[in-house]
Amino acid sequence: MSIKLKVEPSLKIRQAELEGLGVGWLPALTSLGVGLSVLFAGYFPTFLSMVQIWERSETFTHGYLIFPISLWLIWRRRFHLLKTRLYPDWRGILAIAGLGFGWLLANVVDVLVVQQLCFIALIVALVWTVLGEQVVREIAFPLGFLFFAVPIGEFLIPPLMNFTADFTVKMIELTGIPVYREGTFFSLPSGDWSVVEGCSGLRYLIASITLGCLYAYLSYQSMWRRLSFIALATFFPIVANGLRAYLIVMIAHFSDMKLALGVDHYIYGWVFFGFVMLILFWIGSFWQERKPEPGWQALSKSAIDHILPARVWVLPTLAALAVLTVWPAYAAYLRSLAQAELAPPVLTLPQEAGGWRKSEADLTPWKPHYLSPDAVAEASYSDGKRQAKLYLLYYRTQAQGKELVNSQNVLIPQKHPVWQMPWEKPRRVTLAGHSLKVREGLLRSSGQALLVWRWNWVSDTFTVSDPLAKLLDAKDRLLGSPKDAAGIVVAAACEDSCREASDTLHAFTQTMLPHLGPMLESVAMERYR
Repeated sequence: MSIKLKVEPSLKIRQAELEGLGVGWLPALTSLGVGLSVLFAGYFPTFLSMVQIWERSETFTHGYLIFPISLWLIWRRRFHLLKTRLYPDWRGILAIAGLGFGWLLANVVDVLVVQQLCFIALIVALVWTVLGEQVVREIAFPLGFLFFAVPIGEFLIPPLMNFTADFTVKMIELTGIPVYREGTFFSLPSGDWSVVEGCSGLRYLIASITLGCLYAYLSYQSMWRRLSFIALATFFPIVANGLRAYLIVMIAHFSDMKLALGVDHYIYGWVFFGFVMLILFWIGSFWQERKPEPGWQALSKSAIDHILPARVWVLPTLAALAVLTVWPAYAAYLRSLAQAELAPPVLTLPQEAGGWRKSEADLTPWKPHYLSPDAVAEASYSDGKRQAKLYLLYYRTQAQGKELVNSQNVLIPQKHPVWQMPWEKPRRVTLAGHSLKVREGLLRSSGQALLVWRWNWVSDTFTVSDPLAKLLDAKDRLLGSPKDAAGIVVAAACEDSCREASDTLHAFTQTMLPHLGPMLESVAMERYR
């Protein structure tokens, strides 16, 4: 089979040499096509999870464009690629093995974002294995651009929300308007405001970084110019989002809360973002240094000096396919082990612990928002003077969307109709000489304020670290012995001072903790009965 290419007579390179060049690439591209087909087939649930997030989230809708743009960027480099030496690289097999194991770890504990990152990295590793290091170097940016398809960045929401609140409140103070702030909530004489997830500016930031990287690659040749523009595309939207939030508050304040509160709130946001991006690209245009892509005339006879026979790609491709398919197969085996019939957990909270007794009077109607626990137990306790409430949220059959460590397992969901959470932060407490790290949060409603501590019990270990919890869970599952997990939440009323509530939680937790560990272990032993 030969590839026919139309060549002008004036070009120095002969038709036969071009045909030979095409034939040289044919087995390599065929091998790569087979490898990519197997990769997408074996890891299709991971790819599908990315598509589903693109579909439902406005923040990551740009994911649909990433693969086509990457292919176009590679096509632009076709003349450079035809001059690049093709040779399989066995080091890529090691990369595939390591990335496949990383994918397996993330799969058994349902960490989608790590699975997705490993999936994209496996594409790069497969190109490295089949086409070689020089080809990867030539198309490094188009391959790296594929990582923008991964819907990642939600971990930035809390710091972005805090920055937006800091910036907005500071600007309001500079304007001379009195403002009272508590966490991400603040009040003006005209009304109350809060910085929620949609106000964090994450969607603007991700869109700006994605477009900024693409613009820098296409417009500049020197690395320092590219990095400088990317830094500008990262910094600019963060500050601009703070300014956008401030302007919306000012529009509402000076219009007696009639404007910028409904649909126009979002219209102002996108119009303002479009204006910001226009300014960003206008600034960047002053330092453009585009270089025209070469044509066929740039090729020479040396381009076919390193054409290899088709058999050279057989063994590396087969090895890559073998390593690729091991991990999904082993993941399916581990899933089958986890599907054994399990007994439903039965939780029984202690009636009394060190002077704290169950109380008939319920401390609060509030309940933590955790997704689909297998069992829930709650009780209010009193020592005669103080009162606290304990919640246990127990997980035995964990799966995607039904696991203890999940970003949606929170004290309250966003825009709760009754409760507000001004802040939640990590805190380390000392109990009977032992250190315990908890997440401490403040909740408020129209009739009550609560100070809340929460932490997790995973693989017989108390922790608030989500990465550690996932690693412990992955270890147990890889060893074929998945274990139960539980979320522990304690709350106390924060009436006059949160210091008193903190002392109450400290005393209650110190008394109850020695009873919780053995009780949870006892329930876990009933897993297979």
